[in-house]
Amino acid sequence: MVPMLLPDWMDPEYLLNQFGPALLWVSAVIIFAECGVFAILPGDSLLFAIGLFTARGDIPTPLWLNCLVLTICAVAGNATGYGLGRVIGPALFKPRQGLMGKLFKQEYVDKTHAFFEKYGSRALILARFVPIVRTFVTLVAGVGKMNFAKFITYTAIGGVLWACGITILGYLLGNVPFVHDNLEAVLILIVLISVIPMVVEYVLAKRRAKAEAEAAGATAPVDQP
Repeated sequence: MVPMLLPDWMDPEYLLNQFGPALLWVSAVIIFAECGVFAILPGDSLLFAIGLFTARGDIPTPLWLNCLVLTICAVAGNATGYGLGRVIGPALFKPRQGLMGKLFKQEYVDKTHAFFEKYGSRALILARFVPIVRTFVTLVAGVGKMNFAKFITYTAIGGVLWACGITILGYLLGNVPFVHDNLEAVLILIVLISVIPMVVEYVLAKRRAKAEAEAAGATAPVDQP
């Protein structure tokens, strides 16, 4: 029974049963889309599962080829997201009413610029390991017309670390009995771990905002009677 956090179309074992050895190529398409145009797709858990299925022999292609294919698709997806941001960004983030206006606010672009200012180009590497953010930050990099040579260099570094690192981790743990026998629980754990950076950043942002508000209140001039 597939856990609620992993509906059928996001469950790697379900996908394996549906596509068999061709799962690598299906996964390549999913990773491409998840990194560039559609954030609500399995990423970390799918990479881990590909490594695990390779170790089990369910996917016949060698580990190095799987890592290469997935890395190329991850970087290509980011490049596509960057291109979309360059082309449709100004129209996408213009002021408007309704749901679209809430989803695509100009302030999101401004905040991402501030994120790049704070962390520099390594922000592209850090964002790679955060679901949803890795899709959105790529789009906004294109909207902000970040230098493409710098963008592709750092997003490629992040792509290698992310796609190869998690896939190899799955491969190394693929023959561990506990992981093998409790794959669904392990995949849910990976999903939960992957959102920790977002939770931490949210808490820190709240604390920073509170500290700035208190500092502003402390330095505010006091009216004389």
